[in-house]
Amino acid sequence: MMKVAAQNAEVMSSLSLSTSPKSPGPKSPTQTSSLLSEHHHIKAPGGGKSGTAGGVAVRHVRRTHSGKFIRVKKDGAGGKGTWGKLLDTAGESRIDRNDPNYDSGEEPYELVGSTVSDPLDEYKKAVVSIIEEYFNTSDVEVAASDLKELGLTEYHPYFIKRLVSLAMDRHDKEKEMASVLLSALYAEVINSTQISRGFFMLLESADDLAVDILDAVDILALFIARAVVDDILPPSFITKARKMIPQASKGFEVLQTAEKSYLSAPHHAELVERRWGGSTHLTVDEVKKKIADLLREYIDSGDTSEACRCIRQLGVSFFHHEVVKRALVLAMEIRTAEPLIMKLLKQAAEEGLISSSQMTKGFVRLAESLDDLALDIPSAKTLFQSVVPHAISEGWLDASFLKSSGEDGEEPDKNDEKLRRYKEEVVTIIHEYFLSDDIPELIRSLEDLGVPEYNSIFLKKLITLAMDRKNREKEMASVLLSALHIEIFSTEDIVNGFVMLLESAEDTALDILDASNELAFFLARAVIDDVLAPLNMDEIASRLTPNCSGSETVHMARSLIAARHAGERILRCWGGGTGWAVEDAKDKIQKLLEEYESGGVVSEACQCIRDLGMPFFNHEVVKKALVMAMEKKNDRMLDLLQECFGEGLITINQMTKGFSRIKDGLEDLALDIPNANDKFKFYEQHARERGWLLSSFGSPASDATPSVSAS
Repeated sequence: MMKVAAQNAEVMSSLSLSTSPKSPGPKSPTQTSSLLSEHHHIKAPGGGKSGTAGGVAVRHVRRTHSGKFIRVKKDGAGGKGTWGKLLDTAGESRIDRNDPNYDSGEEPYELVGSTVSDPLDEYKKAVVSIIEEYFNTSDVEVAASDLKELGLTEYHPYFIKRLVSLAMDRHDKEKEMASVLLSALYAEVINSTQISRGFFMLLESADDLAVDILDAVDILALFIARAVVDDILPPSFITKARKMIPQASKGFEVLQTAEKSYLSAPHHAELVERRWGGSTHLTVDEVKKKIADLLREYIDSGDTSEACRCIRQLGVSFFHHEVVKRALVLAMEIRTAEPLIMKLLKQAAEEGLISSSQMTKGFVRLAESLDDLALDIPSAKTLFQSVVPHAISEGWLDASFLKSSGEDGEEPDKNDEKLRRYKEEVVTIIHEYFLSDDIPELIRSLEDLGVPEYNSIFLKKLITLAMDRKNREKEMASVLLSALHIEIFSTEDIVNGFVMLLESAEDTALDILDASNELAFFLARAVIDDVLAPLNMDEIASRLTPNCSGSETVHMARSLIAARHAGERILRCWGGGTGWAVEDAKDKIQKLLEEYESGGVVSEACQCIRDLGMPFFNHEVVKKALVMAMEKKNDRMLDLLQECFGEGLITINQMTKGFSRIKDGLEDLALDIPNANDKFKFYEQHARERGWLLSSFGSPASDATPSVSAS
């Protein structure tokens, strides 16, 4: 070891001399290499040429015990005859994750792909959860708080778009809840600019929404109108948006509908606010269920104060007559509960919770339904007669109830008794119709009653019962009204019936929350179905007290009729609940007549008419057949009408109605068919000869309508 150290020292000394400042110049790599060879007798690898600089080569020199000097690897990892680098092993080095000294930093780097989260996507997912929870809980404060905590205020327009689009595909309750939430969030959480931007995004996506939601245009228009009425959207929004939305898009149609159908209508604010029920609280069915639940809970607990608090919390003071009626029925069903029910009604009356008029209304409604109730509770009438004097004696039922209900012992008038029986019978007839959808059977039942002077009362009862049911029954009532007008009801009967309905609109609203809107739709539908003429609306309005709720309903009906595409909207306002919608039926009639005209068989055409299942609408078959005969100049259609009349498929009333409709529209028809008048005179004469028309049909067309020449 001493010998090796001495030799290394000599080498270092020689190198320092060769590179000293006094030297003529630095040695070249070749010179340095030769010097090392001289001192150590080492032959440089590769023919004596070394690529190592002067002072660096010393580190890589090692001497073996054999006395030979060898060149080793860089960093001393060894070469032939050496031990190798410290901690070096023959095998591959592996990292053991179970080693106590394991360091994850020693792991080799590995690039792993990961999804970059978009704040907007995260926001959209979060707001869906907030909206769904709000629809379930109806808690505006929680929804507002959650939206605040979410932050990302720049994305609030997407919240508005998502809220409205989700509500559009749900029931009226959720639509109303969405409008209420927007009003609550305005200014506090969401500013006006964000609301405008949100609605504009909805207009841009109206075409996509219309694919999934059939009446998307009307619903979105109503949302915009509601936002304007609630003062969260400026009226100028419609004007500005119209300039930015393509005219061919659904969004442009939405703006037109909002402006013309809703915001331009008389009393539009009330109409728009009540379109979805006017309240996020409860629907009529839900209110009835709540009342039934609280009464049963009261019977179990006997806590009168708690029951009164629950009634007050419902917030439907105009519907307290339902509480009275259900409470009395419950007392009849559970005899042991009668003292508790009497105590509750007495306390509610004394506190002013249930008004005198509501109390009386409840008793009146129960008195009217006693006959039906007696089927389930045989002693219902006896029990009711014992409750009434008890309630009057304690002062919580007005004594006038006895006089109004005929309970004071006076002998009822024979006409009143006849009317009462008629009402009972027609209620049964109407209920059977709602179950069977059999119009001919209903007409036969009315004819069997033989009291046409009560036709207007039947109409009132029909619509009143339909309003308290689902859209299917409302549609059935409108279809039936059209059939009755053709068969047995005069226009005067229908006008009188609607006058009676409108005069009692305020009382009807006690039972049916949205009675005013429903009546307006029934009235407008009657005009669209040609049951009433527009002039009949003026007659109805003139017979009502000015500024009453009935007059407002007539104004509302006029607004519905005057709106753009009113015919289609009103015809489908209840979904076309029975079989074919009117427009679909017209289309099918047109197709079957075209098929027959092009060479079809009479029997097949008759079967197609029969399959339509709309005997009350066969006047449309007559009308379209006559028009097609005029256009095609082919009298083959008369053979079809003869066959239908001969089989009894088209009645004389339907045939007369069809001819009347052609006669009324001859002037317009003559614009397209110059010889329409001459053709009609021929068809009328043909029909009279074969007995198709009623004798009261009127004079020939030549007397009623001036002839229009071909020129």
